[in-house]
Amino acid sequence: MLQSPAFLLPPISTTASGDMRRVGVELEFAGLPIEDIARLIREQFGGTILVNSAYENTITGTCLGDFRVELDFQYLKKKGRNKLDPEASFALLDEWSEQLVRLAAEQIVPFEIVSPPIPMDRLGELELLIPNLRASGAQGTDSGTLSAFGLHFNPELPSLEPETIVSYLKAFLCLYDWLVYHSEIDLTRTMTGYIAPFPTDYIRQVIDLDYHPDQSALIDDYLVANPTRNRALDMLPLFTYLDKSRTLSVIDDDRVQSRPTLHYRLPNCRIDQPGWGLDVDWRNWLMVERLACDAEYLNAMCQAYMQFLDRPLADLFKSWKDTVEIWLDRTYPL
Repeated sequence: MLQSPAFLLPPISTTASGDMRRVGVELEFAGLPIEDIARLIREQFGGTILVNSAYENTITGTCLGDFRVELDFQYLKKKGRNKLDPEASFALLDEWSEQLVRLAAEQIVPFEIVSPPIPMDRLGELELLIPNLRASGAQGTDSGTLSAFGLHFNPELPSLEPETIVSYLKAFLCLYDWLVYHSEIDLTRTMTGYIAPFPTDYIRQVIDLDYHPDQSALIDDYLVANPTRNRALDMLPLFTYLDKSRTLSVIDDDRVQSRPTLHYRLPNCRIDQPGWGLDVDWRNWLMVERLACDAEYLNAMCQAYMQFLDRPLADLFKSWKDTVEIWLDRTYPL
């Protein structure tokens, strides 16, 4: 039995109730049928495979909780569910059309493993699954020009108070350019718009040192500037959890799932590359955690970033990423 690697923890690793914070992980890739993916999860973590449809499986009762494996395509998942409905009827033509769509979808649409919420101090256990998927033929972001596959982290927050949420937003906005560079984001993923940057006007609003909204104002400000899931840090799951009616009055999208977490969806999934794992991108995310939990340093960086955004025309070619690199190397060396 391989020993799971130890992952670094954020400065605040527990919730307000004293429990270890949890993190969900979503892994998108191609190259394996759903049956093989589910089997590999069961072999690694135990449990029972439930075949929900041809496009969705659940692995229940594992040592980490319940996993889901699904084709990341709403149309086919809905078709698969309908087939299990005894009152549903399907014409032969409809069957043919589904098969054609499936063949096309499996060329560009990933299967996705959705982990249960895992205590952060057990995240290394999930890492043990990666080499098994790779050895079985899993293909990641670099496997094709249309393979816009991602790795997503859903970290539970240490507190759901507005001030805590705003601190994480400020930290992420300040570090976004640095994260893009160090994550080596694939051009295809950038062009899809799935991980679009935040609008500059919204960045200015949030990093202002006087920005201290209550929960309602925080959600409203976000929805006005970002009425979309397509952000590198998607706040909609959290805001739906906090105020479902307010959020869903603007966002009409049944893919938004309510949960008390951030949804960090920037990194690539390079599962087919030897040595790749969750750890590198987790370490990048921990820079956001460190900055969010350091109020004095966060304020200083917000001030510096605002000055950078207000820079004169002659300084337009200066790089904020390089400035951040110097700050982080000096303050948070790994």
